[in-house]
This record gives sequence, structure tokens and C-alpha cells, in this order.
Amino acid sequence: MIELTQSDLIERFDKPIFHQISETADELGLECYAVGGYVRDLFLERPSKDIDVVVVGSGIAMAEALGRKLGKKAHVSVFRNFGTAQVKCGALEVEFVGARRESYSHDSRKPVVEDGTLEDDQNRRDFTINALAVCLNHARFGELVDPFGGLDDMKEKTIRTPLDPDVTFSDDPLRMMRCIRFATQLKFYIDDETFEALARNRERIRIISYERISDELNKILLSPVPSRGLVDLERSGLLEIIFPELTALQGVETMNGRAHKDNFYHTLEVVDNVAKQGAGLWLRWAALLHDIGKPRTKRWEPRTGWTFHNHNYIGEKMVPDIFRRMKLPMNEKMKYVQKLVGLHMRPIVIADDVVTDSAVRRLLFEAGDDIDDLMTLCEADITSKNQVRKQRFLDNFKLVRRKLKDLEEKDRIRNFQPPVSGEEIMRVFGLAPCREVGTLKSAIKDAILDGVIPNEHDAAYGFLLRKAAEMGLSPKENS
Repeated sequence: MIELTQSDLIERFDKPIFHQISETADELGLECYAVGGYVRDLFLERPSKDIDVVVVGSGIAMAEALGRKLGKKAHVSVFRNFGTAQVKCGALEVEFVGARRESYSHDSRKPVVEDGTLEDDQNRRDFTINALAVCLNHARFGELVDPFGGLDDMKEKTIRTPLDPDVTFSDDPLRMMRCIRFATQLKFYIDDETFEALARNRERIRIISYERISDELNKILLSPVPSRGLVDLERSGLLEIIFPELTALQGVETMNGRAHKDNFYHTLEVVDNVAKQGAGLWLRWAALLHDIGKPRTKRWEPRTGWTFHNHNYIGEKMVPDIFRRMKLPMNEKMKYVQKLVGLHMRPIVIADDVVTDSAVRRLLFEAGDDIDDLMTLCEADITSKNQVRKQRFLDNFKLVRRKLKDLEEKDRIRNFQPPVSGEEIMRVFGLAPCREVGTLKSAIKDAILDGVIPNEHDAAYGFLLRKAAEMGLSPKENS
């Protein structure tokens, strides 16, 4: 955080759009203030494109007057039901809203809204760091209004509500997710009283739609260290309500002196590991869900200890239901996560054994274009405290990556289709669609993946004739 005097703020707001807003407000005789994230991010030296302006009076009238002043280059959108308006001018977007006070009913986060003062508007803000306002009127241009000590909280890296946190969270329970999200993104701490209110009001999250919850959860996952937010969600009791499959990973059980690891904290470590690699959102989701099938597959076997056989396949089957409930996209993004969850054990099995060309070809065939992300996930999954074992796996992964590169260049396996098609097989042997056609296609595919023949038509055709002869099939004379 940096210190900014009023002179500094005047300099930061010395842009044509703010001077045009100032002139418009003065012409209309209205007070107006830049508020919220734009002001906060100036002090935190974070980029911010969204400009929110509170008008003591009609925000819509202010936006329409500004639109007229800016002329044809501006586009004004009015949302009368919400009492807001947006002015777009080139790459700039400015949201205008009239200052208001709000009151809530217990079963809804939609408030009853009345016109209010700047003080009323700041009182309804979620956190002190988001309640900062900078006056844009000419006489007070650049003057900071900070009634709740938001600047001090930024210096202390603290998230705190302006008013009673129980009221703040009960009124709008989505603020509980936002509280944890801001703390995670900014690497701030949640004030003790505020955190205790999170836990007390956690059941209120049930009135929030999963679209809103998932939006905040995605922002937590995209933060530099996602585990910070996931731990706070768990500690507050929110995670058990919104994502019970994840909290089911928690805990360590011991039998005959042998314990398994806590799969919840292991999962958080894996998510942090892929985040360090700059992973996109859906690879982070794959990391979050990679062991989600373990609670359903946990078994104690006297000879081998704790096992989680086929947890990757069970987890793969769980992904669609989780995405559906969380209102996440049921498209190629879900299928991508599902694929990585299902395949995440394959490179580990290969790396734990002799790294054969055949095993690597099959991995490349099944992963296709997602092979690099799969390898990133699997390397992130090695969280053993045994440094010798961990290094052995990582060294073997380097060998797997090298073989992947060499075999891809040599055999062109990624997303390959067998060079002899089913249609050609039917034509050569005069067959209708039948089991034998599928058997021959699979035999050609396996022969290529096992390195018996190269990925070329002539070699595959010759193999086809030999395999068909073994099955008692002969080519038609005119084929």
C-alpha cells in the first residue's frame, strides 16, 4: 500500500473523464464521489478498470447529462429498476448510482432501497476498504472521505465490516464469500470479530444461488495462493455447506499404527502447486477435484494398508454432478476436468515403474491435446515429505516428458486416428458393420501404440491383412 495525500489523489484523478464528471455534477448541483474498488486499488497500486460513482441525488440523471456532454462517442445504458446507469466511452466504463440506504428481509438478499446520503451509502458497503470515497466536485476535488478507517485497515492488511458484521452478513450472505475472496486475493487477514460472524451466520449462505457462490469460488481459485481462501471457507463452516464433497476429504484415520495422509490438505497443496505454474481456472478445478473420489474408495487392507483403488475413476464420474450443482459450464470445460481427474494416476503409475514407449504412447493417445496440463497436474500431485521419493518421481516425470516429446515427433500419436479406417476394412473384406470390423480397428490401434508397427497406412494395411487371415477373413478379389 502507498500513502496518498489529497494532492496525490488530485493527480491520480487528473483525467478527462473525471473532470467531465465534475463539471456535470456541478452544473446539476449534485454531490458525486468515486467509491469502492477503484479508490481502494489506487492505494493498493492494483490495476482497476471499473469506475463506480455515487451521486447524492439521481445517478441516472447524472449519467444522462454526462452522456450528452460526451456526445456521440459515449453510450448510456439505464437500468431504472435498479436506479443505476452506465456510461461507456471507448475503453472506459463508469457506473452511476444514487446514494441510498438499504433494509433487508430475512429470506432475501434483495434490499428495500431508499434515497440516502453519502453516509448512508458508505454504511451499506461490505468492507471498510471498499467504503472509501473521493469527492469529484470542483470545490472538494480529490478529498478522501474515510469514515470507517479503511486506510488503516489497508495498512494493517485487515478485512473488516463497517458496521456490525452479523448484520452485514445476515443482510447479504454473499458478503461472506466476498470477505474470504478479498482476503485471499489481497493476502489480507480477516478481523477476528468479522471471522466469528462468518461462522455464526454460515447457514445464511443457503439463500444464495450457486451461480453467485461459484463466481466467488472461481475468483478464490484464481488467486495467487488459493489455499488461503479454501482454508478460511473450511474454518468458517461455509465449505461444508457449499461443497461437502471437499470437506469429506478431511481427516486422518489410523489402523495398526498406519495412517493415511489428510487428503483435504493434500488437495490444497496440489491446487497451490498448479497455481504457482500459472494454471488456468479449469486446471485449478481439476487439481481441486483430482482426489474427490477418495472418501468413497477408502479401504483398509491388512497386507497393504490404506488403499483408494480406482478413486480416479470414481472421481471422474462425480465431476458432472458437482459441476451441475455448482452451476458450472456443462460443456468442454467440464469434460476437460473430467478427463484430467480420470487420467491423473496414469503418469504417476508410469513414473513409478520402467518408463516404456508403449505406456507413454497410450498416455499420449488418451490425453491428446491435454497432455501438457495432465503432466503439470501430476507433477503438482507429488507432495510427499520423503524428499528422496519425491525427487525420484520428479526425475521420472522428466523422462516421461522427454519420451512424450520424442514419440510425438516420431509417431504423431496425439489425437491420432488409425491410418486404416473402418470404412476401408469393410470395403476390403466385403463386410457390413459388425464386431469383426471393430476388432480389426482395435488391433491396428494397439499395434501402433505398442510400437509393433509405425503409424503409417502401408504398415497398418499389411498388419490388417495378417490379422484378418488369423480370423479367417480374406480380401475380396476386386478390393
